[in-house]
Amino acid sequence: MFGERLRQLRLARGFTLEALAARMGGLVTKQALSKYEGAKSFPSSVVLMKLASALEVKPDRLLSDPTVSVEFVAYRKGSKLGKREQEHAESLAKEGLQERVRLQGLTGQFNGSHLPVHTLVVKRLEDVETRATDLRARWNLGLDPIASVVDVLEEHFVHVLEIDAKEGFNGISAVAFDEGRNVAAAAVVTRRGVPGERQRLNLAHEVGHLVLKVPAAVDEERAAFRFGGAFLAPAEIIRNQVGTRRSSIQLRELFLLRDRFGMSMQALLYRFRDLDIISESHYRSWCRNMSILGWRKKEPEESQPERPRWLQRTVVRALAEDLITQEDAERILGERVQIELPLSRIERRGFMKLPLEERRRILAEQAATAAAAWEEDYADWRKIEGGDIAEY
Repeated sequence: MFGERLRQLRLARGFTLEALAARMGGLVTKQALSKYEGAKSFPSSVVLMKLASALEVKPDRLLSDPTVSVEFVAYRKGSKLGKREQEHAESLAKEGLQERVRLQGLTGQFNGSHLPVHTLVVKRLEDVETRATDLRARWNLGLDPIASVVDVLEEHFVHVLEIDAKEGFNGISAVAFDEGRNVAAAAVVTRRGVPGERQRLNLAHEVGHLVLKVPAAVDEERAAFRFGGAFLAPAEIIRNQVGTRRSSIQLRELFLLRDRFGMSMQALLYRFRDLDIISESHYRSWCRNMSILGWRKKEPEESQPERPRWLQRTVVRALAEDLITQEDAERILGERVQIELPLSRIERRGFMKLPLEERRRILAEQAATAAAAWEEDYADWRKIEGGDIAEY
């Protein structure tokens, strides 16, 4: 597995064989690296240490086998990613999902065995409406609009991974299996920086690929897209708020509905057509208007994308419980993790390794914060003692 692990980490960093050889200072050639990845040879201890340094991991990350295998469920039809970009996206997703499975195990969280992967059966396209409602019921979501799709998915252990990718990448979904082929975790992958409305539909779309079991007679891409719309805007609540049949939809109404459901106006119009609320001709008329207004690719006043929080929350928890080191936490999050007092045993060890001036600075900041809080409490106490309590 060493060769496969090396290749995954290299592609996740976006390195070619030539680039990795250059980062190693020419210690080995790209041909030698290719042999390592192809399991035709194994590096010496010196080369192994240099490889780990170039890839910014510890040597044991290269030597340890992943506890799960990651398989990708679907790529969007019409994806414009080239082979190299696709390999980069998949390697980032694999590494991210494997890391989250490891953290799940360390913190004793849900192992993914009850995720509905490919269990919601559809026989025809219209069945997707019921399957989306079934998933909402399974997750106790009711029929109201979902405030945060990312939060809902992470609460149910469908990990949301953001990656830097070209515009041709819309999203993929993946499943991690343990050695017994049991589902250990799942993930939906989205491109970082996508507007909130598009991001939400992309995520719901990928959930469709993840949970639906679609026969060959049904277009899987259309089923997943319809699932996304039905998951965000159930037919019952749409018909209740918009009507069962409309001769026209006004722009102001679309703006208000976009804010309510967190879907783009174009996606809402497509949804109305799917539900026969508006006619095909009225839908096409709106598509022409969107083109004239220049809103096909970017609508006015788009919302910010939702942010995944499970990883940061779990890393902080694992650090507080001495399950990982501060160095490991900072590697996973890609940012510095501030030491806070009181310090745990493992944090004290890390604290004492800091330079003297850095330790003094941290302690001075903590002392200043504590002193300011004490002075504020003391001033409040004096006010109360003096009878000046009207504002309280």
